[in-house]
Amino acid sequence: MFSAAWTMGAALGLLFLTQGAKADAESEAILIEEADSVTNLFHKFLFIICGVVAVIFIIWRVLIVSVKYMRQLVCLTNEKQRYFQRPYKKYASLKKYLLYAPIFHKRHNREFQLSTAMNMGVLPTRFQLLALIAYVGTNIAFCLSRIHWDQPLSVVSVEIRHRSGILAVVNMIPLFVMSTRNNPLIHWLDISFDTFNLLHRWFGRIVVIETLLHTFSWVVATVHRSDWATVAAAFQNSEMMVFGLIGAAAMVAIMIQSLSFVRHAFYETFKYLHIMLAITVLVGIWYHLKLAGLHQTKYLIVAIVIWALERTIRVLIVVYRNMGRGGTKALLEALPGNAVRVTLNVARPWTFTPGQHAYLYMPSIGAFTSHPFSVAWSQEEEDPLAGDGLVGKDRQDVLAIRKTTMSFVIRARTGFTNTLLQKAEAAPEGKMFTRCFVEGPYGGAHLMRSYGTVVLFAGGIGITHQVPHVRDLVTGYANGTVAARRVLLVWIIQSPEHLEWIRPWMTEILAMDKRRDILRIMLFISRPRSTKEIHSPSATVQMFPGRPNIETLLDMEVENQVGAMGVSVCGSGSLSDDVRSAARSRQHKSNIDFVEEAFTW
Repeated sequence: MFSAAWTMGAALGLLFLTQGAKADAESEAILIEEADSVTNLFHKFLFIICGVVAVIFIIWRVLIVSVKYMRQLVCLTNEKQRYFQRPYKKYASLKKYLLYAPIFHKRHNREFQLSTAMNMGVLPTRFQLLALIAYVGTNIAFCLSRIHWDQPLSVVSVEIRHRSGILAVVNMIPLFVMSTRNNPLIHWLDISFDTFNLLHRWFGRIVVIETLLHTFSWVVATVHRSDWATVAAAFQNSEMMVFGLIGAAAMVAIMIQSLSFVRHAFYETFKYLHIMLAITVLVGIWYHLKLAGLHQTKYLIVAIVIWALERTIRVLIVVYRNMGRGGTKALLEALPGNAVRVTLNVARPWTFTPGQHAYLYMPSIGAFTSHPFSVAWSQEEEDPLAGDGLVGKDRQDVLAIRKTTMSFVIRARTGFTNTLLQKAEAAPEGKMFTRCFVEGPYGGAHLMRSYGTVVLFAGGIGITHQVPHVRDLVTGYANGTVAARRVLLVWIIQSPEHLEWIRPWMTEILAMDKRRDILRIMLFISRPRSTKEIHSPSATVQMFPGRPNIETLLDMEVENQVGAMGVSVCGSGSLSDDVRSAARSRQHKSNIDFVEEAFTW
């Protein structure tokens, strides 16, 4: 009788345990289903947030462009432009303390140099930092909020795993958008490719962290329910887990090799390896999601389509631009100061505006390597079919027609640019022709035509960005189509021989009509060999030894300012930071806008 009673009790106990386990499993399934619905809601919120931010920036962009355009029209016949000289206090404070402000006192674009080939990158501005903190905080909140923390570890791990995995895939859409050169948001939002590059790197880190959180959450849940042997068995027996592991490992590899000092030291290797690893990530995550039967594959499809479409468009444009008429040919000329002048006779003419850059491919120099370079000069097309069609058009109209030649000055550093110089120097008379493919031009959104006073700072090879602005403003002044009444070009170089980089173009600018009425040039030789090298050709073209005092120069321009002032800089990180600091500190003295041309790849 006792044996029968014990058997019946054991059976009832087992029944209760089984029912309890089923109840726990059902409860867990309900909680997970609830968590999935919250996750779907959160990732939709993520898209809404990105959309709202984009709309705000578009409205801001339209407002700024409209103000500049109206100011340019009003100032065409207004010599004093006193109304636009006064600062707008609230906007000045916004620019001084947020839009133009570094995180700390001064340093923003000056790199943390480890060696001639390696650095630790740059610091973002306060506005960029706040934007990144806001987005990172949003992702943290979406990953951790509405999680059932009072439930067992297995339930919590499953919820975090689902949440982080979906958010990682969703974030891959903006990640891939920001990696494209033909990103339409660059023009719509007036955000530079350099800034999108910064965002691309940080969005990539967010995706990697969320992927690792997704992976470790699964490991924790599995070990909690079973043991490490189950984890090992899952990777051995499940293709879904293997592909997931491949995708995650490729992401970690991307994050390691994209660190600034690694990226700069081995840029060519980095670029190709980065693309191959990105493809590996897409393949691994795709099969991981597909084998798991998850509908998030639709977001991955969007990311793949964006990447493939942009690459295809770029290839087609490069082929179209450089085919016909014998293709695009490049004349390479070795210049003093370790520089090369590259003049392209493009196969098909295209429109060029100041401030643009293009990517150059030279198969005989660097295989399929491409690098961005500022377009320093361009020549308009002489179309014999146009006949008298250009009669009645002013110089400004002629400059707006499509170009047939573009020129670049490239300073030799390492890799492609060093090989380019060596090839040119080894050629007879330091000149050679080679086949070239040009992609672009890109950029050119920050024209200076609406400012009564324009101050252009250039350091070394940065002069290639400013020369087109000088020509555009001098021509526009002669034609009465720009607001500019005072233009100052400040160029800092190490040696007078660097003047040869742009001598033919500056000779043409100095011979332009009414140039003396508007343009002044100040050349600073930081390392003169003797005082005999320092001589000023005229009152409007002056040379000085040493480096300029940026604060003093801007104070002089503010004292004699006409209308709004536009300050632009293209040069080393330290020069950019000095000019930024000087422009910020004078925001409440006069109306000053600051533009920095940089490419912190």
